[in-house]
Amino acid sequence: MSVRLATFNVENLFARAKAMNTATWQQGEPALAAFQDFITVSAKAKYTDQDKQAMLAALETLQILVRTPEGALRRNPDQFSAWALLRENRGDFLVAPDNGDARIDATGRGDWIGWVELIVEPVDEIGTRMTAKVIDELAADVLCLVEAEDRPSLVRFNSEMLGGRYGHGILVDGNDQRGIDVGLFCRAEIEILWLQSNVDVPDPARPKKPLFSRDCPVYHLRFPGGSEIFLLLNHLKSQSFVGGNPDPLRRRQSAKVRDIYDQLRADGAEFVAVMGDLNKGPDRTDPTKHPTLEPLLGPGSPLVDAYDFAGFQVGNRPGSFQSCTITNRLDYILLSPDLAAKFISGGVFRKGLWGNPKNKNPPKPEVWEIYPEIKASQNAASDHAAVWVDLDL
Repeated sequence: MSVRLATFNVENLFARAKAMNTATWQQGEPALAAFQDFITVSAKAKYTDQDKQAMLAALETLQILVRTPEGALRRNPDQFSAWALLRENRGDFLVAPDNGDARIDATGRGDWIGWVELIVEPVDEIGTRMTAKVIDELAADVLCLVEAEDRPSLVRFNSEMLGGRYGHGILVDGNDQRGIDVGLFCRAEIEILWLQSNVDVPDPARPKKPLFSRDCPVYHLRFPGGSEIFLLLNHLKSQSFVGGNPDPLRRRQSAKVRDIYDQLRADGAEFVAVMGDLNKGPDRTDPTKHPTLEPLLGPGSPLVDAYDFAGFQVGNRPGSFQSCTITNRLDYILLSPDLAAKFISGGVFRKGLWGNPKNKNPPKPEVWEIYPEIKASQNAASDHAAVWVDLDL
């Protein structure tokens, strides 16, 4: 039987954090950086004066606090115009008097219970329909969904937008607090034997922190003919420099993905696929090199990259993200040698992709075809293309 595997970064199905739903990354990046800063500093057992100033600065960047015309720092009277909300359930954290500046009274994490929560907003309605159109036309039997908000959204999307195409919609909450997790759709006749999350795997360089930015769940599937496949779903560390150079962490993540793959193979698994958004393209000057992804795509890796098959339809551009240059080849399907031997065909599906959101015009038809309903970048299904392979199982 022919089985289609696919991966698609959907950029959320119904709702997305405002700071991630901007026309350009640069617009929301300061808010996302402030969000991460606040989380890190507010977790400290004891707050120094410097810590308090850092948290106040983060709250101001998030527009939870705003300046009056006289320059005083106060709570934003229109809280939903901000990038985030400050939740204060118990204890005394922030004091914002009518006169003077807001201040932090808490001396440490033990003084209060609460958090900062990014405000979400609905994604473009046309974009949601285009996401469904991509998935429907792609017609994958098994689909890795990257940046899906939660399982209820998967269930609702499958029911309302896909007409119940999939019998299984699974998502385990990961480590990202912005509602961008990795999930799975698969047809009802495919049996999910087990699922293993790796959300708690510690980072060897920072043992008190989790390694994976989201998760690397392993799904063990059985198909009607009896064939079994192990899927490793991924969304590795982004290329943003918020919090520092992302490359070392992504390299550690890819090494652990390789360890999980190697263990599955040692335990007897023949058919294994690593799928998802690996967030790093090949080197611009030497596309045979894959910085930070060497454990998965380097010369010593046994995994077979779907892009390397002669029958893989990459189209007029080599990548899968925005303008689809070679360095924007971020989305991958990597196959174990036994599974690679079953390859029939594959390709990059770009009909839902506008291209670079900075561009006012869509890609020219000779570059790639897009759905006629997409009139602007915000109408696109995603800024990622889908990647698919057909296998003879």
